[in-house]
Amino acid sequence: MKSIGIDLGTANTIIYVKGRGIVLREPSVVAVEAKSRKVVSVGSEAKLMLGKTPGSIVAMRPLKDGVIAEFDVTAQMLHHYFKKVSGNTLFSRPRVVICIPYGVTEVEKRAVEDVTLEAGAQSVALIEEPIAAAFGSGLRVDDARGSMIVDIGGGTTEVAVLSLGGIVLSNSLRIAGDELDEAITSYIKRKYNILIGETTAELLKKRIGSAHPATDHGAMEIRGRNLLNGLPAIVTVASAEIREAMMDEVLHIVESIRNTLENTPPELASDIYDTGIMLSGGGALLSGLDLLISRATGIRTVIAKSPIDSVAHGIGRVIESDSGLVSYRAR
Repeated sequence: MKSIGIDLGTANTIIYVKGRGIVLREPSVVAVEAKSRKVVSVGSEAKLMLGKTPGSIVAMRPLKDGVIAEFDVTAQMLHHYFKKVSGNTLFSRPRVVICIPYGVTEVEKRAVEDVTLEAGAQSVALIEEPIAAAFGSGLRVDDARGSMIVDIGGGTTEVAVLSLGGIVLSNSLRIAGDELDEAITSYIKRKYNILIGETTAELLKKRIGSAHPATDHGAMEIRGRNLLNGLPAIVTVASAEIREAMMDEVLHIVESIRNTLENTPPELASDIYDTGIMLSGGGALLSGLDLLISRATGIRTVIAKSPIDSVAHGIGRVIESDSGLVSYRAR
């Protein structure tokens, strides 16, 4: 029986297999037939279809803001990934450890458990995302010394203060990578009267996006549809414009970090001042974000070694050690 860990993210799904490490990293996107809801493609192939499908096919993200929005589609996506990581061997139903955002409701927790069992798991255990991210970022979570993790994914930003293996204080913010993409789309529409797709918005963020003027870099030519005449259009956008487009959302994240620090017990706040703030998740790769947070808080801010994989590596550490951090629920 295999033990596997799943970082079930709004943007990407990453799977860790005990003894093998990370074996799968795919977008959390599924294309289905509109009428029958039959799955046409999953992952990278389905992501290429976003915004390009005929009326008979719908390409969707089955998770929204870190929680399951489409139960059946999520179950089929996970089932597809279970088969993919098994290779040609008979994949006996796995024991699964899967992450959830901090502060989700009991109904949302149960939905994650049920969908994982529905996909073919023998048993499932939940682990809170900030704890997994902290483990995977190399923070010494079990110490009495306080530490802070900021995990910025596609659907949620998790800000947590940890000590003695648990979460002392946490804020879960439903502003993250997807909202940054939406802000870019709105800005281009408002300023240039050009409509762009979410794939283009994400590319702008990754290639020339910036959170601080000191890290602005270059410009990028994009294509979209002119809203005034309906024809294809090309425009060149500068890094500073993308920073301006995302600034409200970025400042919300910074404000959440400040609020968490203000409510942190003094002894732990003192520890965090010494140890610094750790950034993980895909959002940690936004150029200049560490500098902005450091300037706003006065605390050294560092990016995890593999920010996108931090949660998966953290779950992997739990699986490899067979620690009592998680308890499994079987069907």
